[in-house]
Amino acid sequence: MARFDNLHSRLVARAKLFLPLASLAILATLFLFSRSPDTISDIPYARVEIESLAREQRLDEPTFATVTDDGAQLEISATTVRPDPSNRDVVNTTQIHAELKMPDQSAVSMSAKDVVIDGPSNIAELSGGVSLETTTGYLITTNRIAAKLNMSKIESPGEVFAKAPSGKISAGSMEISQDTATGDYVLVFKNRVKLIYQP
Repeated sequence: MARFDNLHSRLVARAKLFLPLASLAILATLFLFSRSPDTISDIPYARVEIESLAREQRLDEPTFATVTDDGAQLEISATTVRPDPSNRDVVNTTQIHAELKMPDQSAVSMSAKDVVIDGPSNIAELSGGVSLETTTGYLITTNRIAAKLNMSKIESPGEVFAKAPSGKISAGSMEISQDTATGDYVLVFKNRVKLIYQP
């Protein structure tokens, strides 16, 4: 066994033994008395979200895409989709954006606050600040439109206003569809059509 000839050597030897033991004791005390993570404040937020999802069925930011019978591509995206409580074949959506791309490379972009999609009828009814923009330069606003999901057909049964390349148009109704005779896609304004020509 090693012998210590002076006080300094004895103190150093004892420090080598007691200091590691003291540090272990301090660490053990920290772990024993440390405060557990505060997860309670996170629980109410999770509980609210879970209760909301359990109370109402919904999809957030969904996208629906299809190809119509005449070969057009239709894509619809929305902020939220909820099933209709009175009809399981119908869904209600909010803040919708849709685009219909025809085979002739023309397209129509649509947006609205609310949409009701009837699956069996293949109809999407857009309402609330409805706007349409065509690649041919028409910007159309109306209160409501009905768009077919299985064919290229969009119609507004109510009053419409449009900014056209040739000026401003107002009409009692409007329809975008494929001409069965020529196969071309046409935009037709109907009922009390007024054009303010702006060259």
